[in-house]
Amino acid sequence: MKSLPKRTDVREGDTWDLRSLFASDTEWDEALLEWEKRIPLFRDYVGTLGESAEKLAQCLVFDLEIDREADRLGTYAHLRMSEDTAATPAQRMMGRFQHAATKAGELASFLQPEIMAIQASVLEGWLEEPVLQPFRLMLQRVVRNRPHVLSEPEERILAMQGTFAGTAGKVFRQLTDADMKFGTIADGKGNELELSNATFTTLLHDSVPEVRKSAFHQYYAQYESHANTLAATLSGSNERDAYAAKVRCHPSAVEAALFADNVPLAVYDQLIAAVRAHLPIVHRYYELRRRLLGLDEIHHYDCYVPLVPELEQKHTWAEAIQEITASLQPLGTEYCDQLEAGLRGRWCDRYPNVGKQSGAFSSGTYDSDPYILMNFQEDVIEHVFTLAHEAGHSMHTRLSADAQPFQYAGYTIFVAEVASTFNEQLLTRHLLSKAHSPKQRAAIISREIDAIRGTIIRQTMFAEFERMSHSSVESGEPLTLEKIRTIYRELLTAYFGSGFAIDEALELESLRIPHFYRAFYVYKYATGLSASIALSKRVTEGGPKELAAYLQFLRGGCSKWPLDLLRDAGVDLETPEPVGLALTRFGELVEELESLLG
Repeated sequence: MKSLPKRTDVREGDTWDLRSLFASDTEWDEALLEWEKRIPLFRDYVGTLGESAEKLAQCLVFDLEIDREADRLGTYAHLRMSEDTAATPAQRMMGRFQHAATKAGELASFLQPEIMAIQASVLEGWLEEPVLQPFRLMLQRVVRNRPHVLSEPEERILAMQGTFAGTAGKVFRQLTDADMKFGTIADGKGNELELSNATFTTLLHDSVPEVRKSAFHQYYAQYESHANTLAATLSGSNERDAYAAKVRCHPSAVEAALFADNVPLAVYDQLIAAVRAHLPIVHRYYELRRRLLGLDEIHHYDCYVPLVPELEQKHTWAEAIQEITASLQPLGTEYCDQLEAGLRGRWCDRYPNVGKQSGAFSSGTYDSDPYILMNFQEDVIEHVFTLAHEAGHSMHTRLSADAQPFQYAGYTIFVAEVASTFNEQLLTRHLLSKAHSPKQRAAIISREIDAIRGTIIRQTMFAEFERMSHSSVESGEPLTLEKIRTIYRELLTAYFGSGFAIDEALELESLRIPHFYRAFYVYKYATGLSASIALSKRVTEGGPKELAAYLQFLRGGCSKWPLDLLRDAGVDLETPEPVGLALTRFGELVEELESLLG
């Protein structure tokens, strides 16, 4: 039986080196204590912001210093906890940081109300003074929030809620990553594997139908046994979102979420409408997949096994890096050399271990390496694409930090998903250029179809679920387990079609999606890939001007609104064209796959 190693048994070279944050947990402890001592100094600025541009600037400098240190402290605690979510020392670190961060938020809660209290004409004049030039855009964004900022006492009360506002997500993580045990299962080669969040995807790639089916039902049996608890945590998260939107005078939770990026609701709605309009070609793809796999009926657990197994060749960590850096050559030597050094070095925590957070992510700070968590499996090529994806995030972090001051270096998720999926597009192009037979080309096309299906179509279904589940809460209808099942069944029927066999257990899928605890995040995957399909074509088929525009986008941080950054790079998501083009491309790929494989 292959079981996951304990964290203490993982080879050091396969783990990330967090010393660019802190040399040790002890150094982190000392830094936290020093940071906690500085937090009360916020009181020195209370009541002074309206006195002069200089006083306002002094307070903003202090606030950014506190935020910058908080970023280091919080990121280190989060990364340590993600190594082993059940580890008591890491849990304690995270708890201590969150307690201190809540205190900082409470003491800083006067900032927005005091800035809002400055007469608009006075603030306009101050913004022309040199001392406030570094904060001009930041202040304009603060003032934009004027209708949604409460009085100072009310802001203080809201800030005090920070410690427990994320409780639903914490419970979800602890239950699904640490407490739930899925048992063991034999793969198609007879190897006994420990079933986990990390190995579940691997088993769904197994060529033996009964293995996929058994893994699916054994995995979801745990979710069924905890369904009421998980429904309660998801409901609590939705209720928190609805409350936060209402208390800040937003019409709805979705509009509150979009407001932060200055994204019109029409962008969200036209994404759903465009995907809905193209669902017939999606259903056609599922029927093609059923025929090619020789199945009487197709289930969700049949949607991940490769249609052309030749693509599922083994890639060691070193080989994955080699493929990725070769594919990214269109981005220039400087980009590729910096990334390769980080991936071959210790930016990454590479392989699964007991208690490790599932999935993958990139997380760095203004002052640290841009770290990557992976649960890399050598026999799943999708993990090569995942590494390319997270590398896109990490280089975005590094380039923005190098080009922008701290206050404008932190890019939004909306543009982040462009940088990551852009790298996946280049990797696909690289593999297609190496294809030496129609069957190998079919394998790569099949993977690209599944990438668009998973990132645009599937994430749009998730976005619809978020919209519907939040609407239920906002209308006063409790989000019970039965309501969750009903909403999700309706979406499964629409997105998978009448010819698809939908298992009852699949109605619980929404209970295992961690992104739902960060509401209205997932639609950005869909818009991000749509934009990256257009931009990767523009860069690879263009010249120095197109490349320079894209690299400038990566250096942009949050120095402009997300939609403006993308327009400067060459794509306009306020029009339906990018999403429509991506879905048209999906249809063309399905037709080519039909012609190649019949």
